[in-house]
Amino acid sequence: MSTAIEEQVYLGRQPILDRSQAVFAYELLFRSGRSATASVTDDFLASATVIINTISQMGIDDVLEGHFGFLNVSCDLLMSDMLELLPSDRIVLEILESVEVDDKVVTRCRELKSKGFALAIDDYRYQPGYDDLFEIVDYLKFDLLTTPSKQVIAAVDQLGRWDKIKFLAEKVEHRDQFELYHGMGFSLFQGYFFAKPAVISGRKIHPNQVTLLRVLGQILNDAEVTEINDTFQECPSLGLGLLRLVNSVAVGLRNKIGSLHQALVVLGKRQLLRWAQLLLYSQGGSDVPSPLMTMAAVRGKAMELLCDVRSDNRRHGRDLCDRAFMTGVLSLVDVVVGMEKAQVVQQLNLADDVREALLTCGGLLGQMLLLMEQLERGDFKAAAILSRELNLLPEAVNQAQVDAMRWARHLGEVAP
Repeated sequence: MSTAIEEQVYLGRQPILDRSQAVFAYELLFRSGRSATASVTDDFLASATVIINTISQMGIDDVLEGHFGFLNVSCDLLMSDMLELLPSDRIVLEILESVEVDDKVVTRCRELKSKGFALAIDDYRYQPGYDDLFEIVDYLKFDLLTTPSKQVIAAVDQLGRWDKIKFLAEKVEHRDQFELYHGMGFSLFQGYFFAKPAVISGRKIHPNQVTLLRVLGQILNDAEVTEINDTFQECPSLGLGLLRLVNSVAVGLRNKIGSLHQALVVLGKRQLLRWAQLLLYSQGGSDVPSPLMTMAAVRGKAMELLCDVRSDNRRHGRDLCDRAFMTGVLSLVDVVVGMEKAQVVQQLNLADDVREALLTCGGLLGQMLLLMEQLERGDFKAAAILSRELNLLPEAVNQAQVDAMRWARHLGEVAP
């Protein structure tokens, strides 16, 4: 296979959350850039080589962040020996609904199971052949967009005796869906319900978030370091949170920063602005980044890197890359504070192109943000069109994503 074909593969990654809404796994999505409409699993010769090479090159640890990876497999790919080049302790083989389950498929699944792979059935619809798989399958995925809840309930009741199988609700777009299937005993959830703002009329913003928005406003208005320091001191937990972030491996500082004032001086306002934005997403006190924080960080960092790649952007210098980072990170701020995005944006002295991008997805930064959202959702046809409009090659887009995932992975790791 030529390198040219390998370079035309788009990568997507979707989080799979457990019942506590922590990341359990990621589904890895691949689409061929030749048409950007069909999964690479539709072309076996392309699929086997591209998937193996892409996963090897991008670094499985950086993309999966220590979690499991769900990977779609067609019948041809399921039967291929190339699957065994993948790390069996990390990969869940997701058998597509198009696979006709016969004795040959069951035998192959048992073989892969014995080699350490976990197995899932995608978009579950009962087939007689599944009876022989239920003893070895680990996960069943239900597509909530195509399967009515009554059918899901009936299927769950029928499968009750296979108590080792975990049920995964896919395409969960609203919180009430999450709560419904959570109550039914589902173990895993895939979809972007966690990234949807829960705007409640009359809701008061958390004091910590008020303080952080003030800090962001001060930095954007070029306030003195002492003024910013005084604002942080009004809420000591924020200062501790900032120190955790700036001492993470992702920053790459040689020496740990031991005080808030030192952080403000050493970082400078440009870097401080970055970490203050991310601090909005880490209000739970945990050192482990939330799915929301990870998504915002990957968006921001990937947009920054892509901005740097575009040759026609280089004349704008560092400022445009910084604004790209800010756009990506702040794109989910409404979810964090539970306010309309326009209300949050109004409180900050943002550059016009950042404001336009956040509110309407307009302009260059808005188009780049839209590209990130398309890749997250696996809308590769739209992503391929937009990439061409932005003069971005698929390999550049993939590399920016992988580098951003690698960077975001270290946000919770404090440097020694």
